[in-house]
Amino acid sequence: MPLEKPYLDVPGTTLFDMDQSRAGYWLNQFCMSLMKPENRERFKADQRAYVDEWPMTEEQKQAVLDVDLNKAISLGGNIYFLAKLGSTHGRSFQQMAGSMTGMTEEEYRDMMVAGGRSVEGNRVVGEGGDAQASRQPQGKNPATKGSV
Repeated sequence: MPLEKPYLDVPGTTLFDMDQSRAGYWLNQFCMSLMKPENRERFKADQRAYVDEWPMTEEQKQAVLDVDLNKAISLGGNIYFLAKLGSTHGRSFQQMAGSMTGMTEEEYRDMMVAGGRSVEGNRVVGEGGDAQASRQPQGKNPATKGSV
């Protein structure tokens, strides 16, 4: 059975599309509220009470309380909005990304400095060989004699 959205067929990746945006609307609005210092203080004073003010699903609220960014993303959270949650907890984006990959901040940094995640095992399901090359070039492309 073909996928209704073939672009969703990327292992380990949740793409933020219109449906994800709709599902995560209130989760992302909650995160944006944390831009205001008074809201960050209210949230830190009683996290449960603050998230209960928002019409999120219970699963979204629990992801926020657990600071489970992967779960929040699967429930419609956008990483750029979720960064406000991490920042409220004093975490850098690098620390958050590391936690999402199961790595320490240092391991994540070292991986990125070394060129990032390997494409092996991260191709579109069902594709092999050089299928990814035309979509995800890294560095200079000799065919175009320039950057990607």
